[in-house]
Amino acid sequence: MFRSIPSPPTSAIEIGPLTIHFYALCIMLGIALAIWLGDRRFRVVAPHAKSVVSEIAIAAVPFGIIGGRIYHVITSPDAYFGDGGHPLDAFKIWQGGLGIWGAISLGTLVAWLRYRSLTVRMELPAFSYFMDALAPAILLAQAIGRFGNWFNIELFGGPLTAPWALSIPMSQRPVGYTQFETFHPTFLYEAIWSTALAIVLMRIGKRLHAGQVFTIYIAGYCLGRVAIESIRIDEAHHIFGLRINVLVGIVVGIGAIISFLRQNKVRGENLR
Repeated sequence: MFRSIPSPPTSAIEIGPLTIHFYALCIMLGIALAIWLGDRRFRVVAPHAKSVVSEIAIAAVPFGIIGGRIYHVITSPDAYFGDGGHPLDAFKIWQGGLGIWGAISLGTLVAWLRYRSLTVRMELPAFSYFMDALAPAILLAQAIGRFGNWFNIELFGGPLTAPWALSIPMSQRPVGYTQFETFHPTFLYEAIWSTALAIVLMRIGKRLHAGQVFTIYIAGYCLGRVAIESIRIDEAHHIFGLRINVLVGIVVGIGAIISFLRQNKVRGENLR
């Protein structure tokens, strides 16, 4: 039995002049899976919509990454603009640091704009069907992306002594925790939670109204993220005594639940 999960000895490989960062590779692999699975699911409700998902992804994915990075920099400014910070590091995405809330917000906005433009030349269902098709795929992409944090040895939780604990090298341990050797592998917790939620959504999706798969994705992810975020020990800004990502998760999660209930109400009124 494993005494602990080891940390990777390297976060990149060099092939000639080319450096391949495993964090970036995990993000790219997750995006590829999301496009493939999202396309398969969307074409169930829109069989004629060939290449729609990939066309939208071409625009939405880059803006999603930009949005994720902007959110991370805004919520962690000291690492880039504080004492000892380097502003140019804000552009070094391969070192980690993509805020999911920013990625979803800007990525969804651009996807909606692109989707609207495509409806001019082809008949497509409501945008809610598109987002329902993509929700489980995005969750699986997030699960894969979290392994990028493992390669970067970042965003782990508090000290833990268990077979699934993550071994952290002395040089990577936060101040005040150097005496501990193993910690909560929060990257793994989130990957498992996202995968499980994706499977549940794919199983129950057909029984839900349009748009509800996506709202359950948001609400469910927020629930898991708030719990996981509460055991992380990396530096973070606090508002009302809560880590900012915990507060955002609570607010967004409540909003998603309200949206889900409204979708139920509107559907019920339409059936009368």
